[in-house]
Amino acid sequence: MRPLELYIHIPFCIKKCNYCDFLSAPSTWEEREKYVESLCHRICEFADRAKAYRVISIFVGGGTPSILTEEQISRIFAAVRTTFYVEENAEITIEMNPGTVTEKKLKCYKAAGINRLSIGLQSAENKELKALGRIHTFEEFLDTFRMARREGFCNINVDLMSAIPYQTEESWMYTLRTVAELSPEHISAYSLIIEDGTPFYERYRREEGAKARCQAELPDEDAERAMYYDTKKILEACGYHRYEISNYAKPGYECRHNLGYWERTEYLGIGSGAASLVDNHRWCEGEKPQKLSVPEQMEEYMFLGLRKMQGVSERRFYEIFQCSMKEVYGPVIDEMTKKGLLETRNEFVRLTERGIDVSNYVMSEFLLDE
Repeated sequence: MRPLELYIHIPFCIKKCNYCDFLSAPSTWEEREKYVESLCHRICEFADRAKAYRVISIFVGGGTPSILTEEQISRIFAAVRTTFYVEENAEITIEMNPGTVTEKKLKCYKAAGINRLSIGLQSAENKELKALGRIHTFEEFLDTFRMARREGFCNINVDLMSAIPYQTEESWMYTLRTVAELSPEHISAYSLIIEDGTPFYERYRREEGAKARCQAELPDEDAERAMYYDTKKILEACGYHRYEISNYAKPGYECRHNLGYWERTEYLGIGSGAASLVDNHRWCEGEKPQKLSVPEQMEEYMFLGLRKMQGVSERRFYEIFQCSMKEVYGPVIDEMTKKGLLETRNEFVRLTERGIDVSNYVMSEFLLDE
């Protein structure tokens, strides 16, 4: 049986955040109930295909999956376990936001086999949370985190975001240290990206006065770069190691599901807009699967794998594609190495610290002309 990851999308939230461009929206109970019913039916439709796979990880994302009732979550996992063979030690994660979690829900998650929580915090400063359009305060996050610990969850991720409105280098360091003191097993630390179609895009990119607001409210480039370096310095001092560009973990608590994405493990996405990669075919729910060419597979192997601090394996590249990495990418690797952006250690090609700073540029160099 081949390893498979499952991603289940719950496209509902209490309120859309000002920076969010994910497929999510507020909803009524009736809309959520109809969606769950349809989702369970869709899961069961994979019964025949599922026979070839063993599920090694499940990630329930959104939106805000914790907006669902205990009964709805139980039905979803009942459908999953009826349809798929889920390994006993599978990593099973659910995303949640403070203000949507209760002890009863946490007990339900335990009963469903969920063993990893991902809590959206973003900032320990309430002024910054308000600017982001979050529905909770830092104090409500603390209540949720402590409640999860009381219910026995010992693998918790906390999402943080830098370069957000009204944030300073000092307030970002305060957020990092405050969260690290709580000792979650994993911390995801992302920098704000202002996406088209979001309220932040209108405020900081399009509306009259956007430039002045941008200068007044958002950290400048120097401050943003300082925050980037503060993140690595502070979290490593607190016992977290950086295993991917934006992710830090205590030893043994790296997110297996996300590592699967970066290593191109097959994954099946179920739910509105969910993406899949199965048998080198990619598609989003509702679309026709598209076969990836060998050059496209090579590109993905490189630019996804380079997100990992370990980098990409030359040996594994040869096993997959039956040709050497240097044969395909030798000139690019040599050029990036001369520029100090890549290095090779023990058959792994990886980004240098300088390369991480310009990772988008480096990864773009691995696109092939077919």
